[in-house]
Amino acid sequence: MRVFFFLLLLANASFLAFSWYWPGMQSGSEVQIMEQQLNPEKIRLLGSDQASVLARKPEPPKPPPHAADACLEWGAFAAADTARAEQALAVLALGDKLGRRRLEDAAGYWVYIPPLANRQAAIQKAGELKRLGVDDYFIIPDDPEWRNAVSLGVFKTEEAANARLTALRTKGVRSAIVGARDAQGGKTYFRVSEAGAAIAAKLNELKQNFPGTDVRECTTDERKG
Repeated sequence: MRVFFFLLLLANASFLAFSWYWPGMQSGSEVQIMEQQLNPEKIRLLGSDQASVLARKPEPPKPPPHAADACLEWGAFAAADTARAEQALAVLALGDKLGRRRLEDAAGYWVYIPPLANRQAAIQKAGELKRLGVDDYFIIPDDPEWRNAVSLGVFKTEEAANARLTALRTKGVRSAIVGARDAQGGKTYFRVSEAGAAIAAKLNELKQNFPGTDVRECTTDERKG
């Protein structure tokens, strides 16, 4: 019995040594794993130029260009006030940014408040109109017949003028009337292209000295002209 035990132990030891040193006894999975780990034909060395490209940090994206500033229009000015407004604009040194648009008057009918005693009275009347919610008006500054009158709208037909007068009456305007109107000298609007926030603030400050004028954005046609 003891002899049989030693023979069995010797057989197991021989089989273990045989399987350890004989490469064919390794499992197929272990061989496959080793083959997948070693791929020397896929290893490539980078040159100095390629390595520097990989090490270089990507450039940050460039910011989008700023949108063009607004086109603003200030007006309207009768002939007598045009030169004074032009002098006020000179301090802004706008150069090529400053242009003008001329709007010729046409004969028709208008709604107006008859000439007041002086310009101060006309300015006070303009203040009353604003308090009543009326913003569309124009103080006539230097016409011999209509100086210090307040225009509340010009219309092609008498019916349209009367409709405007009725609307003004509902707001509490009592001194306005309708009358036929001959063609006048027209009005001037100053246009400022590429007007940023600082220029817009200056224009709104200047208009305080010119009652009846306003600063607004140019329409598409005015931008072209």
